[in-house]
Amino acid sequence: MKKTRWSAVAVIAAAAIALTGCGRTSDTGSGPSEAGTIGDAKAEGTLTMWAMGAEGEALPEFVKTFEEANPGVTVDVTPVPWDAAYSKFQTAIAGGNTPDLAMVGSTWMADFGDALQTVPTDLSTDGIFPGAIDSTMIDDRATGVPWYVDTRVLYYRTDIAAQAGWNQAPTTWDELKQMAADMQSKGGADYGIRLPAGNDSFQGNLWMPWSNGAELENGSTWTLDTPETVEALDYYQSFYTDGIANPAADRSAGAQEADFVSGNTPMFIDGPAFIGLLNDLGGEGFGDKISTAVLPAKKSSTSFSGGANLAVFDNSKNAASAWKLVQWLTEPETQAAWYEATGDLPAVQDAWKSDALASSKTLAAFGTQLETAKSVPAVTTWVQVAAAGDAMLEKIRLGQQSPADGLKELQATADQLGLG
Repeated sequence: MKKTRWSAVAVIAAAAIALTGCGRTSDTGSGPSEAGTIGDAKAEGTLTMWAMGAEGEALPEFVKTFEEANPGVTVDVTPVPWDAAYSKFQTAIAGGNTPDLAMVGSTWMADFGDALQTVPTDLSTDGIFPGAIDSTMIDDRATGVPWYVDTRVLYYRTDIAAQAGWNQAPTTWDELKQMAADMQSKGGADYGIRLPAGNDSFQGNLWMPWSNGAELENGSTWTLDTPETVEALDYYQSFYTDGIANPAADRSAGAQEADFVSGNTPMFIDGPAFIGLLNDLGGEGFGDKISTAVLPAKKSSTSFSGGANLAVFDNSKNAASAWKLVQWLTEPETQAAWYEATGDLPAVQDAWKSDALASSKTLAAFGTQLETAKSVPAVTTWVQVAAAGDAMLEKIRLGQQSPADGLKELQATADQLGLG
């Protein structure tokens, strides 16, 4: 089975952060249309579509099935590199030269929402994970349909856990910290756990505030400096101050999985890409030493929901057929087939009943976690707030700032930026 790059969400954020002018593009288009309908007619004509990364490489062959079912249609897919996609969208919208439809990163929807059509009323999104649906909602308007999803769960070494006296995954914050400490003192690990750090770390650690009942905004203002978030980041910092996590851990590509396979750091929190990476690096039989679990809870177990959505541009020349393609790509059977072709996790819950997904023990935690996963606020200033959050966590991790002081500064920065 071909595996795609599951770190797309991090790439999305990093690319957007590099673009300082990432505001809404509403002044360059005619504005979003009212929701229409698709109807029952077959797709026809030529469809132009942009897709990034491995998805852009796999789609031309994959959509031949759609073309066979709709003999009058031709789908012209243009693969776009992730690092060029954001600016390419901006330029196309400004010039009125957008494709009919595109794959759009879930954290980009607010930036391009004014150039996207409203989802037709007869295109059902029932059965799609709620957190993924939230990423498409701009001012109560559905601007796209979730295509594939991503979330974060706990990875741990079962052999080292057993040596440390643990035969099951931790379910609470206290258990997670104790298990990590035991993997050091009894399991022989240098450090018990690796937590997200560096670029995208604020987003990667949102599970802590969310699991403690915090919200990032209330609809009119950011709500970052709250007792729930302070407590969550105190918990985050305690892993470093207690020596359970390494504040100077190597963050270069491949370091996280290498430390996991070597046993140096036998727990981390990340997305589904690492299932294949760990199996490849660990070699034959290593998969038996890997387990995944939903994130430990304080008040809830709540992780980040990311991925990519399918959207039709407002000036599409063949919108009805474009939405037909979106509809087909989000049918359960198509979603299951797409997973087998690329490894992308289905946004449609019924697709998880397919043999390829239901039979995987390591994927089960992702399916469960996605039921409660949350998307970040769909606002144009999210990227800037998240970047400021990354810088704050760097200081907290290194012991240079307390969570309380860091969140006061972050709240002030977010208040200046607003909700977009």
